[in-house]
Amino acid sequence: MRGVVFPGDRELEIMTFPDPTPGPGEVVLEMKASGMCGSDLKQYRRPKGVRQGMGLAAAEGPVIVGHEPCGVVAAIGPGVDPRQAQLGQRVMVHHYQGCTTCGHCRTGWQQLCQKTAVKVYGNNAHGGHAPYLCVPANTLVPLHEALSFKAGAAISCGTGTAWGALRRLNVSGNDTIAIFGQGPVGLSATQLAAAMGARVIALDISPQRLERARAFGAAETINPSNVDPVAAIRELTHGLGAELSLDTSSSPQARVQAIRALKVWGTCCFVGEGGEVTIDVSPDMLRRQASVVASWTFSTVGQEECAQFIVDRGIKVDDLFTETWTLDQAEEAYRLFDTQTSGKGVFLI
Repeated sequence: MRGVVFPGDRELEIMTFPDPTPGPGEVVLEMKASGMCGSDLKQYRRPKGVRQGMGLAAAEGPVIVGHEPCGVVAAIGPGVDPRQAQLGQRVMVHHYQGCTTCGHCRTGWQQLCQKTAVKVYGNNAHGGHAPYLCVPANTLVPLHEALSFKAGAAISCGTGTAWGALRRLNVSGNDTIAIFGQGPVGLSATQLAAAMGARVIALDISPQRLERARAFGAAETINPSNVDPVAAIRELTHGLGAELSLDTSSSPQARVQAIRALKVWGTCCFVGEGGEVTIDVSPDMLRRQASVVASWTFSTVGQEECAQFIVDRGIKVDDLFTETWTLDQAEEAYRLFDTQTSGKGVFLI
């Protein structure tokens, strides 16, 4: 089979690999959809010679990328419990594997495993930008019949990441939440938070993304390149600030603004990967009793809950996607994605 590989320096290759065969406890999926995620760009842009992996164990040889996989169970290895996988079953993948036996792994948080080097499918182990993907059966999450494979791909990382952050924040209908960044994760957060009943203030420097945020349920939009976003948020909240804020942008400036836009006793969540931020602890946090939390993706339980919430509320996750590609178009797809002027892309396989 052929799979998409990032050699580095913004290059892309479609290489040939053996078709996978499931070992004990494993399944092979016939891929149907594989989403493009902003964190892919770190791998795509990395210099040649720098190993792939976000502080993870080094991959052995070229790795097929794509960590938003969704498909159908095509083959089942020995020892797989029928309750985990059945032939023809529609599934998403929780794209991590740890030791499987520690407390974090057993509660669905394999990415937090402290006992072994974590595998991240599409990063230091083969991912979904290929016709087939072999993964442990314990990483599978059922895909509801009401959801498309595209929606399942989104929930498998970007939309699921937004869900995990909003759950960390305990969003409710009593809250105003300022969401900094309206890329795929930010737009997902806008969709979900609005469905949870919150008043959403969406921020981005792109007028096109702000227009989409309005369509996705934002009550107010702010372009930080035109106005002071902290002052604008305070003006919209009777001078008090927002109960909650969420940064999906990774921008150091936006992260500070997300904290300063909070009301007293407010909570800010960082979900954007990488980067640094400098906080003046006393005025920004201590003297306002502010809380800052972080959220890294979601558990298997959270992934399934997110999917069910989307079904129950009729949320149009498919509308997140602005481009649909084939694997043969991968070079063009990532060249466009690298400009960060488009929305979310997905490979249909």
